[in-house]
Amino acid sequence: MKPNTTKSAWQKTRKLFNDVHLWIGLASGIIVILVCLSGTLYVFNTELKEMANPELYKVTAPSGANPMPIESLIKQVKERTGGKVVSVKIPADPNRTYQFMVKIKEGDKEKGGERKEKGGKPEQGKRPSAFSVNQYTGAVIGNISEVKGATASFMKTMFSLHRWLLLDKVEKPIFGELENRKLGSYITGAATILFTFGVITGMVIWFPQRVKSWRQGLKVKWSGSWKRTNHDLHNSLGFYACIFLFLMGITGPQWSFPWYREALRKSLGTYQPEGFEPPKDPVSTVIAGAAPLNLSDYLKKADAALPYTGDYSISLPKDSAAAISVMKNKTGFFAPAAGDKVLLDQYTGNVLQKEVFSDKPFNERISGSIKALHLGDVYGMFTKIIYFLACLIATSLPVTGTLIWLNKLKKKRKKKVNKRSAMRLSA
Repeated sequence: MKPNTTKSAWQKTRKLFNDVHLWIGLASGIIVILVCLSGTLYVFNTELKEMANPELYKVTAPSGANPMPIESLIKQVKERTGGKVVSVKIPADPNRTYQFMVKIKEGDKEKGGERKEKGGKPEQGKRPSAFSVNQYTGAVIGNISEVKGATASFMKTMFSLHRWLLLDKVEKPIFGELENRKLGSYITGAATILFTFGVITGMVIWFPQRVKSWRQGLKVKWSGSWKRTNHDLHNSLGFYACIFLFLMGITGPQWSFPWYREALRKSLGTYQPEGFEPPKDPVSTVIAGAAPLNLSDYLKKADAALPYTGDYSISLPKDSAAAISVMKNKTGFFAPAAGDKVLLDQYTGNVLQKEVFSDKPFNERISGSIKALHLGDVYGMFTKIIYFLACLIATSLPVTGTLIWLNKLKKKRKKKVNKRSAMRLSA
């Protein structure tokens, strides 16, 4: 009696997804390894840089001492840098330094506390620099934005590898007139899209034909052959990390392709067409002869509006009518990356507008968390550790998957050889 070789609809569908999964993996494997390996290391970028330069981020609070007034610190930063302070970051931890964002003129260089100009006609810089300040002594410790060293250089290389495959470091165009940085971005973006499809098809393949067999896909049989162990590692680890890998994959290409970023925003219902003007922020009520409040007063007002312990970021007003913007972020192992915001009147300190992130619609919260979802700091160190492990698994998947494919090829070839030998013997 001949065995029943008719395949069910599920078996045919599973084979189709298996083939797609295979060729997607083979096409993007090497790029995925490089992108995921660099991403694994970059998860703790902030922590590694702080460990390498602790003097910029940590300070010992003298017993019984209070921080200097912020206005005095701003004055010292201005004198030291010659720039304009645009915002101040004030940590909840008394043993962490204050950070001042300063717009420095292009021709100015800050070395040893001295200001030097080139050509006598400095130009305004594009991005503010972050200066670390000891809030108890007023000492400007250094420019965080220009830190050099082995760790900073290594992390910059990892970022370049993750985003552009190091092609931004190649001067001559490789492909026509296309900028090498864009070329690298297109390659990593395309590989990430393929990787996302690989995650989806992998989940379909993982789902067992018989529901009662699902537990087998959650375990790794270490006592079996290396082929069996490798197969289990690919299936089981891929399953445990699939949600986080999907989040990384679906958010990543927005930095490579404008069309993808637009589609992502449209799908979330938060897309704004070119030329769209958002609602203007409320302004302060200018009172003749009145002076703005002290920054410490604004913090008290923000505390009353947002009654929890957290780090502050105060954006200084651009003119006499603008409102004071205060961002506040919770701290701790499970602290969310998203912060809350209040706009305060310069002269009265009254709350003009309050934005609590958790009160926003779900789609706006997701849209505002795309970067955090990709980097893994959605809920502080807790999700960073999870993303680190997930990235490590993602780096291994192309390797274990390729070994599975090679083992199957070897098995098929062996069957063909045995079949030919059997036919010769029967002849």
